[in-house]
Amino acid sequence: MQKNPLTVRGAQLLKEELAHLKSVVRPEVIAAIAEARSHGDLSENAEYDAAKERQAFIEGRIKECEAKLANAQIINPLDIDANGKIVFGATVTIEDCDSAEQFTYQIVGEDEADIKNNLISVGSPIARGLIGKEEGDVAEVLAPNGKREYEIVEVKYI
Repeated sequence: MQKNPLTVRGAQLLKEELAHLKSVVRPEVIAAIAEARSHGDLSENAEYDAAKERQAFIEGRIKECEAKLANAQIINPLDIDANGKIVFGATVTIEDCDSAEQFTYQIVGEDEADIKNNLISVGSPIARGLIGKEEGDVAEVLAPNGKREYEIVEVKYI
């Protein structure tokens, strides 16, 4: 089975979500089902149906989190010695060659990606274009809106 890369931070967030689902959300759903059952006829009980649907969703998410953690390859960016090359976990500052606008991103696993927090998936077009490059290189990125060029300004492993 293929290992999915996760940063240490991403693995911790997934573990916290799993613990919350198991210790808080699951008991709440079980209580909601018990409450709905106490209202009588289950065949016409919308509360019961909704609680059962929620239970199915929560159990599915628990299994998904457990599978992701079981198949995770946890990578600590602080332990990376890539000689300045951009690899998974690296934090990269790039400059758009056309607009001179600068962006800083960390390359993370697919489940951790959050563009609002400058976390981009290792499978994204930008990350694919940056992997293997180093400071001073120009990366060509095939983005949905066409080819873009970015100069790598800084590479950090934090």
